[in-house]
Amino acid sequence: MKKLLNLSFLYFILAMAAGVFYREYTKFLGFTGKTTLAIAHTHLLVMGMFLFLLLALFAGQKKELLEEKRFGQFLKLYPATLIFMVVMMIVRGILQVQNVALTSAKNAMISGIAGISHILMVVSIVLLFGALKNVFGKED
Repeated sequence: MKKLLNLSFLYFILAMAAGVFYREYTKFLGFTGKTTLAIAHTHLLVMGMFLFLLLALFAGQKKELLEEKRFGQFLKLYPATLIFMVVMMIVRGILQVQNVALTSAKNAMISGIAGISHILMVVSIVLLFGALKNVFGKED
């Protein structure tokens, strides 16, 4: 459970840093349009801090969750995938703020890499639901 609380706190710190970066970076450059930098903060808060805080509560209720095989796989894949996804948001956002003209190939590359992170996110969430079902589904 301590690991889940530490992950939650880590994502809180990352979310705050992403929010400050978004605000200060756009203010420094005088940017007032829409950018994906704005959603990196929210993704880290909800998909990072809140999810791991909620999972810590689940693990406190059922210690078996921490030993469940799929949950271990989830804990290896999900944090890396979330960081991967947010990094791509930040890359896209910086390019938007800088008003960089991307070729269609470079634009497709960024979208493709972001798409891979979303696919990995689906895989990790399926692992999480499998673990939760194995542990909490036994009560029926």
